[in-house]
Amino acid sequence: MLDTYRFIITAAPESIATALDEIKYGSHNITTNELAAGVVLVALEQFLDDWTVSLAARPPVFVRHIAPVHRELVLDGTAVDLDRLERVALGLGEHLAPARSFAIQTRLLDEVNAHLTRFEINERLAMAVQKATSIPLNVPQPEAVISVALAGDRAYLGVSPVAFNRSAWAGGAQRFAREQGQISRAEFKLLEAQDVFDFRWPDWGQALDMGAAPGGWTRILRREGLPVVAIDPAELDPRLVRDPGVRHLQTLIQRFLPTAERFSVIVNDLRMDARDSAWVMCEAAPALEAGGIGVMTLKLPHERSANVAYHALSILRKTYHVVGARQLFHNRSEVTVVLRPLDQKAARK
Repeated sequence: MLDTYRFIITAAPESIATALDEIKYGSHNITTNELAAGVVLVALEQFLDDWTVSLAARPPVFVRHIAPVHRELVLDGTAVDLDRLERVALGLGEHLAPARSFAIQTRLLDEVNAHLTRFEINERLAMAVQKATSIPLNVPQPEAVISVALAGDRAYLGVSPVAFNRSAWAGGAQRFAREQGQISRAEFKLLEAQDVFDFRWPDWGQALDMGAAPGGWTRILRREGLPVVAIDPAELDPRLVRDPGVRHLQTLIQRFLPTAERFSVIVNDLRMDARDSAWVMCEAAPALEAGGIGVMTLKLPHERSANVAYHALSILRKTYHVVGARQLFHNRSEVTVVLRPLDQKAARK
């Protein structure tokens, strides 16, 4: 007999239909209930083990966050609601693995439950679970999560390893504080990619920044100690112009490639069609050193965006190993992709 399994997924509101298509994996039946813009409660009929295997084998691009729903609680809008949430959380806490850290992640999806705050719920539930289980609390980097979502008169709670959730942040909504010296908000995209895809920048070689202006990504790479060749006809931020570790070539990337230079990092935030940008990235592939890394954004149109993204990814796979591709919280109409060089033997096959 098939399982009926419930979970909450989040995606950019304009991508939610595509996100739902991505997680069906041949499900016999799927029902949905929109809880808020870009937040959907899903019930599907499928063998759970089969579904999780499919999720690992074919990771979705447009799903930002997944939170299982193991318990549903009716709220009455009084202070007693917090006591009820605590009792359910304690029951879920019994399923946490000993010695593995956890966090409580709460989302308030409307204003119905204004008598409760995220901080109040997180603090109360975390203290109760920690006291009952002695499991360490680690809010920034938990190994497991008890998820709480409040919508209308309902609370939805579940427990899962953080890897299943796809993000250590509630709803996949990772926020960064503006840094001193920050050049552009585009820097958040690169910082989020590093966190979500869990990679480190090489401590050797040089970086190529394609479509660099005004220089946000170049600043991040310089902060990591890498000299940068920045390609863009537009001007860079004056602070980067004065940096001896930045070589700015005011030209089109198509005039720079192919190149005899070699790079340990190639990043690409070019403002062009995702498929064209993918071909440019492929042309740059011979310049990426073995052990190097590539990061790029795929700019998507308003219509048929999923098809364009999948086509661009198929182009990239001709010359790269795609480590991951996802529409991150700081992406707008785009998808971030992390790439590694193909094994030379695999590339010849």
